[in-house]
Amino acid sequence: MSGHSKWATIRHKKGAMDAKRGKLFSRLNKEITVAAREGGGDPDANPRLRTAIEKAKSNNMPKDNIERAVKKGTGELGGEAYEAMVYEGYGPGGVAIMVDCFTDNRNRTAADVRSIFTKGGGNLGENGCVSYLFNRKGLIIYDAGRYTEDQVLEQALEAGASDVVSDDGTIQVTTEPEEFHQVLRTMEGAGFQHESAEIERIADATVSLDEEGTQKVLKLIEQLDEHDDVQSVSSNLEIPDSVSMEM
Repeated sequence: MSGHSKWATIRHKKGAMDAKRGKLFSRLNKEITVAAREGGGDPDANPRLRTAIEKAKSNNMPKDNIERAVKKGTGELGGEAYEAMVYEGYGPGGVAIMVDCFTDNRNRTAADVRSIFTKGGGNLGENGCVSYLFNRKGLIIYDAGRYTEDQVLEQALEAGASDVVSDDGTIQVTTEPEEFHQVLRTMEGAGFQHESAEIERIADATVSLDEEGTQKVLKLIEQLDEHDDVQSVSSNLEIPDSVSMEM
């Protein structure tokens, strides 16, 4: 089991809690707004916007909220001018960490992210210092209590998925970015309802630490993930099944 798969499961569980306290919808709103601003408001012609809207729908974001976010991005409605920022750095033990943000104040966000890295025993690096260790992949998560791995595996591979793995009550389908929407649509057409679906950064190879080091990195990732400007956090940490986080 890859470290990314473990963290994806943790983030998926955390997403349900974020929704309860209103943070998840804020993140989704920013994601849709930025995607619409940079690529236009037509999801059929803007894959990034289509992915953002699908993610919002899978998290039960109201249709009106989605439409307002799109209009803010296209300029039909006023709102904050968010821009996408990516920060790269190292956690305890040299673990590579990438942080994707949407912000209306890059100086504030950069200072906050740097502070979180430092307090968590890591350090913020220069652009490009760890990005070469990651590739973007589509990740579609299904409830293992609803479907068997064989059921998902057969349909997903036929649809063009790269890999299917089971992890902690979920079945995770990985795709190339350009195949993501095709696989998702095919799975939906076959009656499979996903828990979440998005394009994420996945490390080519993972690194392992002892339990103490692993917990330190996970705490740093959690602190980054809780910041209002942070959309997602990726790392190359291998998380063993014996290690978990309090959610």
